[in-house]
Amino acid sequence: MRLVHRPARNSTETHERTLASDVDVAGSWLARARGLMFRRSIPDDYALVFPFEESETRWIHMLFVPFAIDVVWLVDGEVTRVKRLAPFIGLARGGADTVVELPAGAADGIEVGDDVRLRE
Repeated sequence: MRLVHRPARNSTETHERTLASDVDVAGSWLARARGLMFRRSIPDDYALVFPFEESETRWIHMLFVPFAIDVVWLVDGEVTRVKRLAPFIGLARGGADTVVELPAGAADGIEVGDDVRLRE
């Protein structure tokens, strides 16, 4: 499974790119609660995907996460927000039915309205 990014149709960029080829899905309540806490690092091609049944405000915190990450909020695969969070103190929210956590810098070039999806 891989996570891919495709720019919005009105963008000058047209190519699809792989954001991560090492993808974990936090499908359980416990996996969502733990997130990236207590890890020392994550690989450059890693993504942690948090799927939810419906779209609503989703908060992400960096408590016990000692490295910066990029967070992408999605509704039906469309990007609604992108934010880099600082280690330990980062906090952000956005409307989403899916949230993706990536290594810092991996979301560079992703903009609101772009498409981000899991592919087999």
